[in-house]
Amino acid sequence: MRITATLMLVAMAGLFLLSKQFLVLHPGWGYLNAFAEAAMVGGLADWFAVTALFRHPLGIPIPHTAIIPENKDRIADTMAQFLREYFLIPAVVARRMQGMNMARAAGDFLLQPGGSAQSRIGTGAAELFAGVLESLDPDRLGGQVKAGLKLQLERLEVAPLLGQMLTAAIADKRHLPLMDSMIRWAGLTLEDNEDMVRGMIHERANALLRFTGLDERLANSVLDGLYKLLAEVLVDPEHPLRNKIEEGLEKVAHDLVHDPETQERVERIKRELLDNPAVAAWWEGVWERLRQSLIAMARNPDKTLDGWVGSNLAELGKALRDDVILQNQINRFARRTAVGVATRYGDQIVRLVSETVRRWDAVTITSRIENAVGRDLQFIRINGTLVGGLVGVTIHALDSLL
Repeated sequence: MRITATLMLVAMAGLFLLSKQFLVLHPGWGYLNAFAEAAMVGGLADWFAVTALFRHPLGIPIPHTAIIPENKDRIADTMAQFLREYFLIPAVVARRMQGMNMARAAGDFLLQPGGSAQSRIGTGAAELFAGVLESLDPDRLGGQVKAGLKLQLERLEVAPLLGQMLTAAIADKRHLPLMDSMIRWAGLTLEDNEDMVRGMIHERANALLRFTGLDERLANSVLDGLYKLLAEVLVDPEHPLRNKIEEGLEKVAHDLVHDPETQERVERIKRELLDNPAVAAWWEGVWERLRQSLIAMARNPDKTLDGWVGSNLAELGKALRDDVILQNQINRFARRTAVGVATRYGDQIVRLVSETVRRWDAVTITSRIENAVGRDLQFIRINGTLVGGLVGVTIHALDSLL
């Protein structure tokens, strides 16, 4: 557009020189000469005006030229003040957002055909998650997580919690499968160690029992009695031994909640475990395996994490699109948040705008403004050339008539 406006000015100068040579031949050349002359004046005047906004014309420091570079700080303050007075007003923000259904718009975005929005957000979330895990120092992060976990466990009173869990399990009969498993385990353990039991009985039997072979019969009787006892306990829900076990569990649960000595013993065991280097090393290994698994999940070509995020985003989008009550709640929250931001941080936002523009150098701000409005300013030059020519023709016509 600058080239077009300049070429038009050059064309007017050429037309002026050409028409001046033929003024004596016909009165019409006078009108053309007047048009070209006035067009040059108008084009030059508007070129000076447009150029003076951004720089000194021809590099000459004429007063009141290079207006924008010379006054960029004042322009920055004026822009910021205008923003503060006419846009960052709570009433204006609230009125503008009153007719906006942001929740519905967000729901429609998340439910775009083909899931493009979900895919972009899900992929971005997975990449961000993996990047964060990879950028952190594994040893330092593992140490921090371990220290944080240890601190929380040290503050946690484990005994009452275990007692309440055990009491709830007994009340709901959830301990019965565990008890049955322990009885079966005892039977299998006894079966695997029959030779050891027989050897113990044989060693403790006197010489007479060994000589008569009664020690073997005694060992068989003991083993048969133990097998029978375990079988009866396993199949009989009301077996006295089972009841004794349950009474013992109930007493343990009660002591864990109410007995200070039991609680102190549990806390001491907890502290010993937390201070054990083997436990610390085990936790660090667990954390590192968990971290690597999470990174692999995010980097997985199947996009496991991406798909999980996408499915949840789809559900959220459907709720935002269809649930009017949810929309009203979210829109009200967004409106109040925006009004609160305008009220509390309006001055900071304005100051940010002002300081940002102030930090721009004169060349930067001139270039940005000129790129934004320069095309229209070149139209001013073109229009000035044409309007100036028409005014020149009009004046020449009036002069000829008079």
